[in-house]
Amino acid sequence: MAAFRFEALRGDGKRESGYLDAESMRQARSMLRERGLICLQLERSEQSKAQSRDIAWFAGRINAASLANATRQLASLVAARLPLERALLAVVEQAEEARLRDLIAAVRSEVVAGQSLAKALAAYPRDFPETYRAVIAAGEQSGDLAPVLLRLASDLERSGQLTQKIGLALVYPAIVSLVAIAVVIALMSTVVPQVVQVFASTRQTLPWLTQVLITASDAILNHGFHAAVFALAASLLFFRAMKEKSFRRMVDRRLIALPVLGRLIIDWNTARFASTLAMLVASGVPLMPALVAAASTVGNLVMREAVILALERVREGMSLSKALADAPGFPPLLKHLIASGEATGDLDKMLDQAAIVATAQAERRALLTTSILEPLMILVMGAIVLTIVLAVMMPILDMNALVR
Repeated sequence: MAAFRFEALRGDGKRESGYLDAESMRQARSMLRERGLICLQLERSEQSKAQSRDIAWFAGRINAASLANATRQLASLVAARLPLERALLAVVEQAEEARLRDLIAAVRSEVVAGQSLAKALAAYPRDFPETYRAVIAAGEQSGDLAPVLLRLASDLERSGQLTQKIGLALVYPAIVSLVAIAVVIALMSTVVPQVVQVFASTRQTLPWLTQVLITASDAILNHGFHAAVFALAASLLFFRAMKEKSFRRMVDRRLIALPVLGRLIIDWNTARFASTLAMLVASGVPLMPALVAAASTVGNLVMREAVILALERVREGMSLSKALADAPGFPPLLKHLIASGEATGDLDKMLDQAAIVATAQAERRALLTTSILEPLMILVMGAIVLTIVLAVMMPILDMNALVR
């Protein structure tokens, strides 16, 4: 059974559009005729599961904001006691992105065919990560899907807001850096060579700073292309090396050891880990599979491997707080809150509190990083421009002194 999108005319002449499930195009047209509709357009939203996966790969992932919005809509509809098939159909009709509409329609087709929602989502792991599916599976097993979906939507929104804030805080310094590099290259490759021609005609001895500037300008003009190719090749080699665990482990260990950026990375990963684990535990997912899913949300390999090691210790009978006691990267506050949650039986609440604290610290550190980088970059850019101006002006001042 597949999902079909249709546009048709009703008996009163008004247009109607939507989705329906049928075994074939012919059956879909027959169903429209039975409803008294004149079919204007009919197309499959999913040719097959394999083709749908290929489309999903080339189209890219659904962004976090769209997924969170669709999840909240589904939660509201399920809470209103609509059958899951009708709730999914309403989400399809509400979705603004064609990619999201086709994806939810394909999931709905699997649900109509008898699959559980979690299993239907498992066909699209790039769009619905393991954590998302685990929470929904727990909600289906408990028979109370609506509150689980609401919590999942809230977690997605909070995680997306944190990622967006950190990204926006770092975008401005990145843009300024690129503009500064472009300005310096433009000055060195266009302005400086013209000034050099003027100085060459005077045959005067140039100051050392001007000579250094001329040498740098010649290097950019003669070897700039080779340097760009080398930089591109080095970047490609670096990203390829990052696929090797040993190299990535070394890089990630050095990153979390940095003074300001390292703490930002730790807080961001801690917030994601604690928030995900809190949501899974509160939804009724057993601790072991919850730890497996939460570990996948940790981006830093050193911290992720610490969670995996803690998972093995928990499997052997150790408490989670003791298993994470010597885990590198994770702050002591998280470990103390986990210990308190284990002692009181409120592990999910303590993890939620740890996620809130880590999120606030990550936002504050992102703001601090931006506050430090912005004036520092302005000073560096000003120093470079001042050096170029001095290197150009010094020979001119020497010429004026000789004339006098």
